[in-house]
Amino acid sequence: MAIDPNPSPLGECDSPAAVLGFVRAEQAAAEAAQVRVLEGAVAWASMHSVDCMDDAACLPGAEGEVAIAGPGAPLVTEFAPLELGAALGMSSDAARAMLGEAVELAHRLPKTWAAVRAGEVPAWRGRKVAANTLSLPADGAAYVDTHVHAVAGKIGYAALDRLIEEARVRFDPAGAEEKRKAAADRRHFDLDTGRISFAGTVIVDGELDLADALDLEGAVARGARILGELGCAESLDVRRSLAVGEIARRQLALDLDTTPSEIEGLSKRCQPRQVVVHVHLTEAAIAGADGLHLARVENSRSFVSVDQVRTWCASPDAQVIVKPVIDLADVTRTDAYEVPERMAERVQLNNPTCVFPWCGRSARRADNDHVIRHRHEREGPPGDDEDFGETTDPNLAPLCRTHHRAKTHTNWTYTKLDETTYLWRSPNGIHLRRDHTGTTIVT
Repeated sequence: MAIDPNPSPLGECDSPAAVLGFVRAEQAAAEAAQVRVLEGAVAWASMHSVDCMDDAACLPGAEGEVAIAGPGAPLVTEFAPLELGAALGMSSDAARAMLGEAVELAHRLPKTWAAVRAGEVPAWRGRKVAANTLSLPADGAAYVDTHVHAVAGKIGYAALDRLIEEARVRFDPAGAEEKRKAAADRRHFDLDTGRISFAGTVIVDGELDLADALDLEGAVARGARILGELGCAESLDVRRSLAVGEIARRQLALDLDTTPSEIEGLSKRCQPRQVVVHVHLTEAAIAGADGLHLARVENSRSFVSVDQVRTWCASPDAQVIVKPVIDLADVTRTDAYEVPERMAERVQLNNPTCVFPWCGRSARRADNDHVIRHRHEREGPPGDDEDFGETTDPNLAPLCRTHHRAKTHTNWTYTKLDETTYLWRSPNGIHLRRDHTGTTIVT
């Protein structure tokens, strides 16, 4: 019989009341831990404040200063959130938001911060208050702090939002008026093309003027009816969705310019908007062999069925460009510093995103970094024992601009173990492994 070396205290709970007591205690411990994390973030920001940093820690001309909290809070060095995020297992953007909210609490919302540290307000509620006061002037933040700190752990979102809006009107009337004007018209029409379902569909959401909505409804209903009369056997809802696509394709070249054309008899037309979708297929899928075959849609980092790809390609308006197969295991090199297009494509296909820990920015918008710096990147005279890297696949990796600058100008370093695996070391010695499965901290 195997014995668990780390038995859970839950095993000692032999009644419903004991289980409830157990989960309440664990919840309290988790909330206390979140408060300590915020305290650590405040200390981290203090250590990286531009007011107290020495020249060795803040690189002149390379690392800038940023305001991560509201007016009056201390500025921090540009790359301060990166290592904090790495230690906490979050992206640099998420770390910057958390660091800014912690600094906002400590420096502009002292009463709310004291309530958070005393356990009277949960850390996540304190962060929400801070997130909503970042844009307020100092006296506006003080007003919210005075009126919210005693009830922040009890009131709901609506009451909290009303208090913050009252502070905005009182102490930032110009900002309040600008926000009012922006909120007066909530009309929008959004297509979430970043999330594609397996069936190849996307979510559409909008809020229209009544007259525009009635016209659109009439056009969609008419299109769905005509599709049915032409023999389309799909349901009414599906025919309505198909009708929207037909309306869109007929309006791609809509002439919105009413000025007369320079050449009589010719009307000016807007160029159709080109929608580019990068789809990757296997040879078996293209050949139509038996079995389930999937296609990877690079733009949305999702996949669809091969049948859906065939449907897209069968559209008379589709322009299909078939590129030669790129052997991802191939290795080429060049003496030049610039990365050839085919080599860059191979690096991006092996690593679809920036390879910095927990970063998810697209590799197609990233820089191609030389892991071991190229001689053209040298600053100052070369050392006798200095080795330079080549422009070749094993020495290239996609880094977004922020993380490329951090690697170039700070003590962030990394080693490329293979085409998709990287070992990073932070300035303070945290080791992280980044591969195709994600990021893990290496002990």
